Amino acid sequence: MTPWLKLTTLAALAGMAGLAHAQAKPPLKVGLMLPYTGTYASLGNMIENGFKLYVQEQGGKLAGREIQYFKVDDESEPSKGTDNVNKLIKRDQVDVLVGTVHSGVALAMAKAARENNTLLIIPNAGADAITGPMCAANIVRSSFSNWQPGYAMGIVAGQRGIKRAMTITWNYAAGAETVKGFTEGLEKGGGKVVKDLTLPFPNVEFQALLTEIAAQKPDAVYAFFAGGGAVKFVKDYAAAGLNKTIPLYGPGFLTDGTLEAQGSSAQGLLTTLHYADNLDTPRNNAFRKSFALTYKANADVYAVQGYDAAQLLAAGLAAAKGDLDKRDVITAAMRKTVVDSPRGKFSISPAGNPVQDMYLREAKGQNNEFKAVAVKALADPARGCKM
Repeated sequence: MTPWLKLTTLAALAGMAGLAHAQAKPPLKVGLMLPYTGTYASLGNMIENGFKLYVQEQGGKLAGREIQYFKVDDESEPSKGTDNVNKLIKRDQVDVLVGTVHSGVALAMAKAARENNTLLIIPNAGADAITGPMCAANIVRSSFSNWQPGYAMGIVAGQRGIKRAMTITWNYAAGAETVKGFTEGLEKGGGKVVKDLTLPFPNVEFQALLTEIAAQKPDAVYAFFAGGGAVKFVKDYAAAGLNKTIPLYGPGFLTDGTLEAQGSSAQGLLTTLHYADNLDTPRNNAFRKSFALTYKANADVYAVQGYDAAQLLAAGLAAAKGDLDKRDVITAAMRKTVVDSPRGKFSISPAGNPVQDMYLREAKGQNNEFKAVAVKALADPARGCKM
């Protein structure tokens, strides 16, 4: 080979290498804003683990993009929501936000995402307004609206002959909205809620309210608590002897991820949710096995929601071939996809919320076991959404 030809060949190879380098996409920056301390810490960890498990199953990339994670502890504190989300949007300049658990914090995240046109995937918080008046093309949810499991349990309670019910929850958005859903479902079956009881989040001093329930003697009680609050409420309800005379119902969060700590107090409790631990499908069985092998723990609904948040992101990115500049393509694809979830296949409504089966489950041992489909393909009404 002549010196001239050798130089030409080397130059061509260098040019090709430079072109390949130029075409290589930078890592996708994913901002995880979740609770890593406090009442909801275990929920935040399960969501993160579920999200990362799906990415790991794809070889660590989505649509050819490496994933770079940035994390902020939201402390389940709405007053810090705006400052915390801006750490991810403005300081870290993330491409995608994933969060959170607490509905009050999620409302602050959704407001910031709208203002900055940042893609937001919500893997838990069910605040109705996010897929209602605050709905936006760049916001989708992989979980539920607060209305959905509440409405489903109201339907079940009506079918079980409940005419007079009381509700009890923390006095914040998630509590108020799930109670509203339950009331709507119960009234459809001819029943009514005679009294709503509330206490400040994250207060767990239930005794005075349990005394009031005992005095009122309703046909049933509908309770919304999660995490450590759910553990204490269920144990206190049983310790007061109320579980022997007044059935306790709730959305699945009352017993999800809490059964071991609740012990015998939770056994037999009926809840409604979009997931049951023992759904005997190839998809769920494979997911639970993979999760257990990876994290040495059993998956729960929070892990499923994190896993499906990654699936939604993957569907959007695949349609855009990993090009984040094609925002309209990404958001449209996320709404058109049918997610092959461990919970069962679900679609996304125009407002950005899952349209999904709601299951009636019973607490048995360490599992929330499937009993029946409470409501098939339940869609959130998305009241106030205008897009």
